[in-house]
Amino acid sequence: MGVREGFEELYGAAPEGVWAAPGRVNLIGEYTDFNEGFVMPLALPHTAVAAVSRRDDGVLRLHSADIEGPVVELHLDALVPLTNTSWAAYPAGVVWALREAGHTSVTGADVHLASTVPTGAGLSSSAALEVVTALALNDLYELGLTRPELARLAQRAENDFVGVPCGIMDQTASACCTDGHALHLDCRDLSIRQVPFDLASHGLSLLVVDSRVKHALGDGEYAERREGCEEGARVLGVSHLRDVAYEGLDEALSRLSDERVRRYVRHVVSDDHRVERVIGLLDAGDVRAIGPVLTEGHASLRDDLRISCEELDLVVASANSAGALGARMTGGGFGGSAVVLVEVADVDTVTKAVEEAFAAAGYTAPRVFPAVPSAGARRVS
Repeated sequence: MGVREGFEELYGAAPEGVWAAPGRVNLIGEYTDFNEGFVMPLALPHTAVAAVSRRDDGVLRLHSADIEGPVVELHLDALVPLTNTSWAAYPAGVVWALREAGHTSVTGADVHLASTVPTGAGLSSSAALEVVTALALNDLYELGLTRPELARLAQRAENDFVGVPCGIMDQTASACCTDGHALHLDCRDLSIRQVPFDLASHGLSLLVVDSRVKHALGDGEYAERREGCEEGARVLGVSHLRDVAYEGLDEALSRLSDERVRRYVRHVVSDDHRVERVIGLLDAGDVRAIGPVLTEGHASLRDDLRISCEELDLVVASANSAGALGARMTGGGFGGSAVVLVEVADVDTVTKAVEEAFAAAGYTAPRVFPAVPSAGARRVS
């Protein structure tokens, strides 16, 4: 049953419209967004889809086709941050953020959601829920907000209502990516550049390997690293680690006495530099050369940021041993997914090598699929 039909069955009338927003995978630039650095995500074909109608009685009704349970009914005047720990906090947080921003014309909604974005895989299933809700309400209530503005509101929902201190990358990718491109986002001024990323024309494929290891960023690990980065910036006398020049990294590290903070700073500054290197290689048409940069990035995430896990390390090692051009974990870490750059002719060989390595280690079989750069959030009907 589609979301339109599901909406009608739940609420007794047709929805006013249907919207979709994608998950994302990040090519390069991890934990750099809240440091006002650079990231380079691309939207996946996997989306959260929402059928939505307005209400004028201050009631928000939410239902997910993917989670067993009744319709969740909330009252807008009773929405309080950090009190809802269910999936419904993400769309509810968007409504709260819109009203907090002065958009009190949003007087309620009936929402029915379904998603094909894998949850807990580091592919931004939560951002997709937030952005699809924000876009639907923006259209229905004629708020006139731009895509970057919707992304910022969705981020506020996740930061302040849900309680996850994420940066702006996930929501911006879901809202602003375009088909066939990666998104170069400057997280300081939020300027974006659509970078052509047509791997097929180069005989290449970017695989996503979902390790099936679930992660939850609300458990404090993400926040701890963010705090460490902020401490590093404070000691170095800059507002954000973006302001530490790569050329001066060694000197900056020598001023940090805390080994943990030193590692975090080294990762962030070097990963910002890796984003710039990848942009340069893509602009030069040397797409294959980004592979080693991905693998270098994984080593930094594993050794300096320490957010990898045995399964993700195994993906990278087994894929590269089987002929991949490069690979790295992607997303918030502690599980989730990796990206693997591979020649199209080697896709089956590399996929088999990863699957066999997981079987030999006794791990749950991974899910492997191509990352096809896709369109951002849009109205479907």
